[in-house]
Amino acid sequence: MSDENTDRVIQDLRGQISDNDRAIVRALNTRIELVARLKRHKDAQGIEFVDPQQEESILRDLARGNRGPLSQDGLRGLYREILDPTKRELGR
Repeated sequence: MSDENTDRVIQDLRGQISDNDRAIVRALNTRIELVARLKRHKDAQGIEFVDPQQEESILRDLARGNRGPLSQDGLRGLYREILDPTKRELGR
């Protein structure tokens, strides 16, 4: 039986997972920066920041492109968890 601390497959997969996690954080930070730019522009134009129709459009588009294994319900829940903190970070 192999020790998980010395098992090369486990270590390799953990390394790939860590790389992916860091890429997710970078992508989320980039997304927040882009949304901040959008918010500043909308504020300058007197346009409401939160657009529920746009959020639904985003979710539909992502669902169409999702090939799994993340379920559609999982995708929707995950993206809600992305949208809500983005709005909080930017002071709605």
